[in-house]
Amino acid sequence: MSIENIPEIYFKNKKQTSDLFVYDFKMTSDIVKSKVNLGMNMFSFLQVGKKQVHFAGTSVAVNKEQSLILKKGNCLWTELLDKEAIYYCKLLFFSEEKLKEFLAKHTENNYSTKEQTPYFIIRNDAYLTSYIDSLSKISEESAFFMENLLSIKFEELMLYLLNKYERKFEAYLHSLIIKETSPFKRIIENKIHSNLKLEEIAFLCNMSLSTFKRHFIKEYKVSPGKWFQEKRLLKAKETLEQGDLKPSDIYLNFGYNNLSNFSAAFKNKFGFSPNQLSN
Repeated sequence: MSIENIPEIYFKNKKQTSDLFVYDFKMTSDIVKSKVNLGMNMFSFLQVGKKQVHFAGTSVAVNKEQSLILKKGNCLWTELLDKEAIYYCKLLFFSEEKLKEFLAKHTENNYSTKEQTPYFIIRNDAYLTSYIDSLSKISEESAFFMENLLSIKFEELMLYLLNKYERKFEAYLHSLIIKETSPFKRIIENKIHSNLKLEEIAFLCNMSLSTFKRHFIKEYKVSPGKWFQEKRLLKAKETLEQGDLKPSDIYLNFGYNNLSNFSAAFKNKFGFSPNQLSN
């Protein structure tokens, strides 16, 4: 799977650079765990559909009732159609320089935080609906007019959210300019019970698959495939023992593409089939 460099792939002029950029993203088929190298921080104003984003240490899912701010860096995007035949999301990208300019003007310069969450969820309201509509109108204007007005609109949006979410939002904004220092082992252990493939976890760690495997073996003294299978099967067994779910309900959640492969691996590990726990 190729890596999409966003927002660069949306620029009409490939030499284009901008501190603020608006793009209307639309599609007519589902996209599952697309590899994205997000080169700028981004607002995602979802209008139609559902969105899930995996980061190195966490993940988030939203619908059209919510908007997101995403921190620049590597992530996996899943974008799904809802009942409508189209997925539509308005994206607003902003540079670190523009963010620093806003923080210096409107927040405490000595603010410090250990917060490292790569996303912030915004509950949509009447103001945001009106704001998103105004972005559509701006995009119809000349490039010079749009660039200058967009700078004012960005500040307006940030001030509104700062007033709405107060210290929580201020802390998040400051965290966007703090370098990520997540240890390799913490990232791995956050993904134990996910259904991500090794290649996808390696991407979130900003490593090639071969480098990831070497680093993993150095840390855990065992291959990543064996380690993840062991941890996930133990969790699957624990889940089935609770009696609420069947093997057919959970195999996808533990990284298996079909029920028969899950059942074979489970029986090889524990000596009996997963169906024996759910009967």
